[in-house]
This record gives sequence, C-alpha cells and structure tokens, in this order.
Amino acid sequence: MKQSLIKLCLVFAAVVLLAVPQVSQAKELKGDLEIFSWWAGDEGPALEALIDIYKAQNPGVNVINAAVTGGSGVNARAVLKTRMLGGEPPDSFQVHAGQELIGTWVKSDRMEDLTPIFKEEGWMDVFPAGLVKLIGTDKGIWSVPVNVHRSNVLWCIPANLKKWGVEAPKTWEDFLKIAPKLQKEGIVPLALGQNWTASHLWESVALSSLGAEKWADLWSGKLKFNSPEMIKVWELFGKILPYTNKDAASLSWQQATDMIIDGRAAFNIMGDWAAGYMVTTKKLAPGKDFGWMPSPGTSGEFMFLADSFGLPKGVANRDNAVAWLKLLGSKKGSDTFNPIKGSISARKDTDLSKYNAYLQSAAKDFAKDAVAASLIHGAAANETFVGSFAQVMEMFLKSKNAKATAMACQQLADKAQIGK
Repeated sequence: MKQSLIKLCLVFAAVVLLAVPQVSQAKELKGDLEIFSWWAGDEGPALEALIDIYKAQNPGVNVINAAVTGGSGVNARAVLKTRMLGGEPPDSFQVHAGQELIGTWVKSDRMEDLTPIFKEEGWMDVFPAGLVKLIGTDKGIWSVPVNVHRSNVLWCIPANLKKWGVEAPKTWEDFLKIAPKLQKEGIVPLALGQNWTASHLWESVALSSLGAEKWADLWSGKLKFNSPEMIKVWELFGKILPYTNKDAASLSWQQATDMIIDGRAAFNIMGDWAAGYMVTTKKLAPGKDFGWMPSPGTSGEFMFLADSFGLPKGVANRDNAVAWLKLLGSKKGSDTFNPIKGSISARKDTDLSKYNAYLQSAAKDFAKDAVAASLIHGAAANETFVGSFAQVMEMFLKSKNAKATAMACQQLADKAQIGK
C-alpha cells in the first residue's frame, strides 16, 4: 500500500514538473514590429524609452521605428492614409484618441476591436470611464491610450515678464492691453508657428469665448458654426493675430517655443508637450525656468487630447503588435513614457511622484476641471473636418473676414456630417 502510494506521488510530482513550464512560459515572440508614429526629433526620446522596454521583454523581435516628422501628425496621417488604402498597414500606429480614428478607419472597418485585450488586462477599471467611452463605440474599443495632453496652456518665462514689467494675462482682454506695450519694445507678444499652430491657438480662443458646454454643442450640432457666437470667436481671434510674429508660417512649434525661451517673445500657447520639450531638450526646470497657466479665459477648463495606438486588421505581425499594445497600457509603460513626453498618464493609478511639477499640476486640473475635446488634435471631430479646417484657417489668415469664415466652417461641418 505504501509503495503504491509512493509511486502515485512520484507520478503526480512528475506530471506537475512537466506541466509547470508549459503553463508559466510565455510564447517567445519573433519577427518584426513596425511602429508608426509622428514622434521624431525632440519627441523621440519618450518613444525610444518604450521601445527599450519592449525589446527587453521581447528580445527576439526586431522593432522598426517608422516615425514620420511633422507637427501634430499632419505629415504622418497623409502617409498612413496611403498605406491603409493600399493594403499595407503598419503593425500598430499612433492616432489621436476619439474621432480621428473612429470617424475614419473604424468607420471603414479597418481596425480590430480591442475590447478583449482591455478585459484581459483589467483596463476597464484602470482607465477613466469617460476616456474609454471616447475611444469606443457601441461596437467596440478601438485604441489604447498612452497619455493625456492638455491643449490650452500659456507658456512664459517668469524672469522675462518681471524684467518687462508685465504679468501673464488671465483673459484675452488683459492680453490685448499689454500686447501693444510689448510690441512697442520690440518683443513679440504671442509666438506662433505654422498653420496648425494657428488652429491650435484658435481652439483655445474659441473655448475662452464659448465655454466648455457651448464648445461641446458645436460638435453635437446644437450650435451652428455660422452662429453669432462663432462669428464673435473669429472676431476675437482676428484681434489677437496682429500681436503674433510675421514669420509664423515658417516656424515649427519648437521654434515658436524657442522664441519665449530666448526672450524674443513673451507668450506661447501650445500643448503640454512644450513642457516635455523644455525639460528634456532644453533642460529647463518647471516652475523655476519656465511658467504656465491656462490659456486666457479658460481657467477651470481642460482642453483634452490623448495619443493612442490601434491594431489594423490583417497586419503581418499581429502577436507582436498585441504585446506592444499591452505595454502601452501598462502602469510601467505609462509611467516610463509620460514623464519624458511631457504628458500625464491616462491610468487612474499613476505614480505622480515620478512626474515633475508641471505634470503634477496638470493631473490635478484634469481631475477637477471641465473637460473639452480638442479639435485640431482629433478628439472632437472626424478627419474630414480636421483635415479641411486648415484651409478654413488659411482663408481667415488672408482675409480676416469673420462672417465669411464662419459660413465656410458651417459648410465644412455639413460636409463632414458633424452632429449627425
């Protein structure tokens, strides 16, 4: 009896020893992983930090960093469109969370539903419900958010303001009072870059004029783009533009930021990736070497956007891409990437001790402020509207005709089926 029991135990132990490696050993990934994004140059280090983690976790995978330069992804989206329509999608690509993806590639049935991954990784509870709603539809969840950015931030160098005897403006009325003085002294009141940065400035002006509720009404169709309220937005924008630099069309957003760092300009309105640029590239300390506040007239409002990655249908290296998406949504990936990028984590359990003073303040505001979706960065409107809005902006920059521009905006909204 004892011998039989011993034999039975030995057999059981052998079965357990054979079974353990099969259960615990993860599938070793091999082949390529092509990551498509617009994070190049000054925005590259944060992406490279993620790639380093991925390579350590998956040493058998050859990672191809297919970054396309160009502010806010303008150039990258053009290349992506060619590849998607040509049947050669990258394994995973960067996209602004919201309608930029849903209104284009989800609508045309070219993306995989990521709901199973969200449930497997426990992300339904980790990401804010409002964010999950933004990246999903009634048919699925379509991308993994990497971060949360704030669009409506005014940047300045406190030492320069003190030297010039001015304070950062809380409203556009305040700005218009101090701008002539600065301009007279040879200082550009508000640094501006190429076309998309003008649109970026415009959405902050619109938010200040309308408020978060009416801004949302634009995208639901409740407020018309040719309404009196919207004509006033363009009129206010027209009053601000004379106090920007004349060479704006030739500058990148980084070069516009450099203008405030160098003391050639007093203020710049840009997303908080500017903080990442000033900290990582320019080695400036937030709160000491540079300052910030909500763009004029938007205190208590957080204009929001998020970078995310999706999974196109039929990609060559699907398993490798899924592993990439799981890293992006993880706490380790998020808290590695965002402090370098100059953004806050999309997760609710982020370790804020790893973030600098600016990012801690942004996280605090995001938790309490009224959240408004960014237009130019793909959260509020589909790609049809966003892509053609540049032409509307160019029209206004040349004509300064508020009423005609508002009418053109409404025509574009009809074409893009905004609110329908």
